[in-house]
Amino acid sequence: MAGTRRDEILQIAATLFARRGYHGVSVAELGKACGMSGPALYKHFASKEAMLAEMLVGTSDELLRGGRSRTRDAKTPEEALGHLVDWHVDFALRHRALIVVQDRDWSSLPDDAREQVRSLQRKYVELWARQLRTSRPALKPVEARARVHAAFGLLNSTPHSALLPDSAMRSTLRDMALRALGVA
Repeated sequence: MAGTRRDEILQIAATLFARRGYHGVSVAELGKACGMSGPALYKHFASKEAMLAEMLVGTSDELLRGGRSRTRDAKTPEEALGHLVDWHVDFALRHRALIVVQDRDWSSLPDDAREQVRSLQRKYVELWARQLRTSRPALKPVEARARVHAAFGLLNSTPHSALLPDSAMRSTLRDMALRALGVA
């Protein structure tokens, strides 16, 4: 997330929400952290809830779009899986706060946004599982999805487990995720 003022506000909000929880941050505090009054945030977002929704729907959309683009030119399913792992590792290392917010503040999303996130996440899982099944045809679809979810659990633990410098953590996460998928 970079570029527009809205993107900057979402980044600041993600950091604050990750630190103190969605309900632990007031609109006034968000505004102050963004260099404006709390009510001025309403020029950019209809509500604090709308901000959270855009943040988490946007995260899921970005992961799916990025995953699709990284698999498009892969010559083999194994290469595609390597690209997907690299993409997700990079995302996890760059956006630790978003992972924390997604995990902790999921229940604060409005129902329609929660369904959008679920839909995008299912598509992202299937993108990975399709590559995995192509790589390992003996895997049943449910087994492929289970391996993908296990890899996601590992990668999405990054905000809590990244104790090494990012370059070393990147290598460790890549190796572990490929092993979880069974393609190392």
